[in-house]
Amino acid sequence: MVAASRQFKELREASLQRVVRITAWSLAATIVVLSLVPSELRPETGVRHNLEHFFAFAATGAAFGLGYEARSGVREIRLIIFAGTVEIAQLFVSGRHARLSDFIVDALAISVASMPGP
Repeated sequence: MVAASRQFKELREASLQRVVRITAWSLAATIVVLSLVPSELRPETGVRHNLEHFFAFAATGAAFGLGYEARSGVREIRLIIFAGTVEIAQLFVSGRHARLSDFIVDALAISVASMPGP
């Protein structure tokens, strides 16, 4: 009985981890799409620009933080590279632009939110 209970718990945790990982990658894909489509096709939330960026990247960072283990900040470095790549990619899209201020907000939000808690 104890072994079956342990197996069920492990299966449930693995399933939850899978859902969190799918959520993380879905959020990352959404950021890429919304960052690269022409600005007139982007939905308007009514939230200030920097807060919009902060919440989107923090949610993504938190999902990656919950879904993946990392050694010595490797995950955070990869997420900061992702944030930079998204900003740089906007240089190649007509009507879009990269901003250093966006990168700073994005990198801080995604990396801090992905860090494990105490």
